[in-house]
Amino acid sequence: MPHLRLFAASALVLAAALCVTVGCRSSGSRSSSARASTTPVPPGAAFAPIARVLRHPRCLNCHPSGDRPHVGDDRRRHAMNVQRGPDDHGYPAMHCATCHRPANQDAALVPGAPHWHLAPRSMGWEGLDDHDLARTLKDRSMNGDRSLAALREHIAEDPLVLWGWDPGVGREAVPTPHAEFVDAFDAWIDAGAPTPPAGTTSTF
Repeated sequence: MPHLRLFAASALVLAAALCVTVGCRSSGSRSSSARASTTPVPPGAAFAPIARVLRHPRCLNCHPSGDRPHVGDDRRRHAMNVQRGPDDHGYPAMHCATCHRPANQDAALVPGAPHWHLAPRSMGWEGLDDHDLARTLKDRSMNGDRSLAALREHIAEDPLVLWGWDPGVGREAVPTPHAEFVDAFDAWIDAGAPTPPAGTTSTF
């Protein structure tokens, strides 16, 4: 019917005019909130969600500044005077793998993951503020000679890192979902991996 076709054409013209006036967004375009996420954020804000995870007991217990690992949510010293040893896997009679198997032993309350060991002393994070933590994380002489891309692969795929989100009976998992942690790491790298100002210590 002619009058219906005329009405439809008029509606299309009006819609086009509104798009020009107020702007239209296709279903595949980024929302205003997503576009806002590209706005530069302060260095401290970019690194804070990463620092919180790295400072959680699931990570920090195995990144001591000294030679003794810590255990539990209260970060108490490992019993039996367990020590780092020359290769970060414990002394010969007390290798980490003697008790810590490739998977959690929930009946014995012993945590486990592949290649269980202490982080090198250069990666000890105890007592560092966010500034020094970020600087240590990026310094290849202190981080196991890893590039930022290699660090990203490490935190995204290493079974020992992933254990922090599946720590077994009697231990709190890292509160931030692992996917969100990786996303935060990606955002930090995309921002140029900025080092926060000194004096801030981000925790949960």
